[in-house]
Amino acid sequence: MTQTIYSHTFDNGLVLLAEPMPWLESAAFTFLTPGGCCYDPKDRIGLSSMACEMALRGCGSRDSRSFIRDLENLGVESSESVSVAHANYCGATLANNLVSALRIYVDLLCDAHLPGDQLDAGRMVALQELQGIDDDPSHKLMIELRRHHYPDPWGRPSQGEREALEAIRLDEIQDFYRRQYRPNGTLLGVAGRFDWEQLRSEVEKLVADWPAVKAASIAEQPAGKRRAHFPHDSNQTQIGIAYSSVPYRHDDYFQAWAASGVLSGGMSSRLFTEVRERRGLCYTVYASHHTLRNRAAVLCYAGTSQDRAQETLDVTLAELIRLSKGIEQNELDRLKARIKSGLIMQQESSSSRSGSIVRDWYHLSMVRTLDQLSAIVDGLSCESINAYLAEHPPGDFTVVTLGAEPLEVPV
Repeated sequence: MTQTIYSHTFDNGLVLLAEPMPWLESAAFTFLTPGGCCYDPKDRIGLSSMACEMALRGCGSRDSRSFIRDLENLGVESSESVSVAHANYCGATLANNLVSALRIYVDLLCDAHLPGDQLDAGRMVALQELQGIDDDPSHKLMIELRRHHYPDPWGRPSQGEREALEAIRLDEIQDFYRRQYRPNGTLLGVAGRFDWEQLRSEVEKLVADWPAVKAASIAEQPAGKRRAHFPHDSNQTQIGIAYSSVPYRHDDYFQAWAASGVLSGGMSSRLFTEVRERRGLCYTVYASHHTLRNRAAVLCYAGTSQDRAQETLDVTLAELIRLSKGIEQNELDRLKARIKSGLIMQQESSSSRSGSIVRDWYHLSMVRTLDQLSAIVDGLSCESINAYLAEHPPGDFTVVTLGAEPLEVPV
């Protein structure tokens, strides 16, 4: 199937990316705007999350209720989130309603009301989300693992910190919104059924009065301690391990990604087989390749009982170190089959593709087609992956634990 990717940069810097999927009756869109938590002041971590929540409470000619009603009348399935670098606003609807839905979201991005009488309600939503993390030890552990592994602000939790959320003022939200919700740096990805020329013309009209704003600088601070334990009164122990890898834009990214895929991803993966099945050490174990724009890491998690925690840590670290000796052909064959299944399913989802094309552009300033990705996967070999592992063996681990007792990290 021939795949076409359109792109256009408007005068104010906003980039429109679009992939036609004419066999669908729907269209999906993803806005990435530079309102991520890396821009939060150090004493206001969570300001980006509050701005994202408050922007949903009315924009343009709509108050909070009519904003929700208009989206429902268009049949828009929407979601929003904050990542390290971006505020993400996504939606999917019938193709005929695409431009009307985009009009609402452009209003949200450049003309949100941020009503002061709803500040306490917005704060309560943010605090409840934070409380949900406190009630989920595994989630809390992985947040702390990223915070200790990455330099600040790249390991920050987007959900924020309680003290900061309780102190955030409306004028701070308004200032953050004016500085960070800007067209230069914003990406809009559209996938589904649409006419490209019409879409580009309509979006140009929608964003014509949205002025560019000077991008804020980011002050990077050193990473935290590579060893940390958080006391938690429980019979369970949560273990997090991280080691540095290469980001998506790096030439060796797919070698690194494939290596982590051998560790985790299916019931035949190494961690599942060696740590959970053969030894019965834990109830959950996995590893994932996490990438930012200029840095990346493999993040590993194991959840186990207190009495088996030390052995779980020792065996998991041993498996990570053993990976440097290389992978085998049968492992690569299983990995390729899983990846190909994922690529095929992407072809059937406009929401998935709208998100993928903006993420590609953010990392690469270009978009890879599914055929290009498939060719890259086909080109992976044990020789290329093992050469990468020989040059970049897992090591210099960050280890964070949460449980009743700290664990001993072997040297």
